[in-house]
Amino acid sequence: MSCCRMAATEARSILLHGVDFTSAPRSRKGITIASGHLVGGTLVLDELVTLFDFASFTDWLRRPGPWLAGFDFPFSFPRELIELLGWPTDWPALIRHVAALDKESLRDRFKSVCDARPAGSKFIHRAGDLPAGSSSPMKWVNPPVAWMLRAGAPLLLDAGVHIPFMHEGDRDRVALEAYPGLVARGITRASYKSDTPRLQTPERRTARQAILQATESGNYPQQVRLDAGRFRDQLLDDGSGDLLDAALCALMAAWAWQRRDRDYGLPPHDGLEGWIVGA
Repeated sequence: MSCCRMAATEARSILLHGVDFTSAPRSRKGITIASGHLVGGTLVLDELVTLFDFASFTDWLRRPGPWLAGFDFPFSFPRELIELLGWPTDWPALIRHVAALDKESLRDRFKSVCDARPAGSKFIHRAGDLPAGSSSPMKWVNPPVAWMLRAGAPLLLDAGVHIPFMHEGDRDRVALEAYPGLVARGITRASYKSDTPRLQTPERRTARQAILQATESGNYPQQVRLDAGRFRDQLLDDGSGDLLDAALCALMAAWAWQRRDRDYGLPPHDGLEGWIVGA
């Protein structure tokens, strides 16, 4: 078999997923997963699914590989915060510690840290949050990413997935932190989604259309093209943006897969904090 044919076979064999996560899955808002495979430089979308409880998501995480997925939630907290609070500096121990704390206890700890810091820098960020433009994992509101971490990271740990630089697991199931806003803001600064139906405006739909067109043509910084196929209308019409966000995370998974021989495109970083792919 030629080298080109071997590369094409390998690319087709790996499943690539993007996961738009919620810390409170329910009938009105679930965990959305976009799945596909690479053909050359194009991610061909094969499936969109929504899971409405953590049990279903846990089963999904345990699916045999090979697969690589980008997950839209933070995998860890800033080292500065961890050390300030005296939390474990080993990632598995840290995640188990955080999972054992209730939301009120966590919020009280975060609030005490914020109250002691100057205006304008209340929240501590990880090094990777700054180039990605993502929120601090401390935030418990707008968006409540702290609760997403508290809910999601223990599920990754328990499922035994491999997280490069952070946790040695099953290398046929690779998990990377992804942030759809990193892709979207490389295309447009316009708001493109809302969970509130009355705010799902024609203007936001137009922004989703711009994002879709740019990803389909590869005319955006990451340059992986999207072939949404029969799912295109769903990505465009979903005013919540959950389906589109899952597809954007899948594009980042594809971008990382293209760089698998270079640590998935991740730069040297603090393995306790983790890094957002593509940042």
